[in-house]
Amino acid sequence: MTNGVRPTIYYFNPNIWPREEYEIRKNESKRHAERLGLEWIDGDYDHEGWRTGVCGLENQPERGLRCEQCFTLRLTETARKAQELGFRYFATTLASSRWKSLEQIERAGRMAEKATPGTVFWAQNWRKGGLQERRNQLLKENQFYNQQYCGCEFSARNGAKTKPLLRAQMREAKKQHQEQLVKMSTEIVGKLHGIIASRNVRTVMAYWPLPDEVDIRPFVDQLVDQGITVVLPKVTGDETMELRRYASYDDLEEGAFHIMEPVGASFVDFDQIDFALVPGMAFDAAGHRLGRGKGYYDRFLSAHPHIYKIGVCFPFQRVAEVPSEEHDVVMDEVV
Repeated sequence: MTNGVRPTIYYFNPNIWPREEYEIRKNESKRHAERLGLEWIDGDYDHEGWRTGVCGLENQPERGLRCEQCFTLRLTETARKAQELGFRYFATTLASSRWKSLEQIERAGRMAEKATPGTVFWAQNWRKGGLQERRNQLLKENQFYNQQYCGCEFSARNGAKTKPLLRAQMREAKKQHQEQLVKMSTEIVGKLHGIIASRNVRTVMAYWPLPDEVDIRPFVDQLVDQGITVVLPKVTGDETMELRRYASYDDLEEGAFHIMEPVGASFVDFDQIDFALVPGMAFDAAGHRLGRGKGYYDRFLSAHPHIYKIGVCFPFQRVAEVPSEEHDVVMDEVV
């Protein structure tokens, strides 16, 4: 490798939350290590232990005492692993992020060094000499998953306090993952098939996707082929939408906001709907949904609360907390 250094990667990030986010980032790290032929070691995911380690610092701002304590905990464990493997030097990719304090990282590294005799913290500045630009280039070339918060629940909550800001972050995230959307859509459709297989489904309220939404079009057509009634929303006014039956692509025409909408027969047997597939800009673990701001789904679904609501989104659209208001409809499940 460069400068005669061949690193061993130790993936130790118990701060990342939720667990699904942790697994996505871990798999990305492992994928890249395998591509480069590097040894990759999986550290323990002890999030509760990490929470205990930063207890009392939850309300600290970003780059505050909580972050430095987090760095110290993780780098001390990294130094211990280096000592166990017989390595003298240890470093961290934390220093490559412009959102982190280099001074905090270096102090944390020195603390870890002192706590682990025989190890030396390599305090390289990974942002100088064009390395920051190189980092951004690698993110794009390798189609790396790149979330809009550092990883812990506290940074996520502090980083997305308003709906407009979160929408902007999600639009940027979609651009970064553009080349991965097809693969992600296929995986999500597979999960939807599993849901269908486990239930006696008669009628499904679906959606016809925009280019940046999970593509469920093949799934919708397969439902029709199985004899399941599919209904799609059609905007009828500034604040209203109705449902129309869908049988094939011939039942669609371009409607409001350049969305393909159904022109089939009107559907009003709402009690017959087994579940609704609902797209969104972001979802959290509690089922809160961030829409595009028009409120069509919230108004419709609040009028029919018996409908089981399944939020459909890409993995990077799952965030720690979606700002919510009293009128926002909560999903029963998110896929």
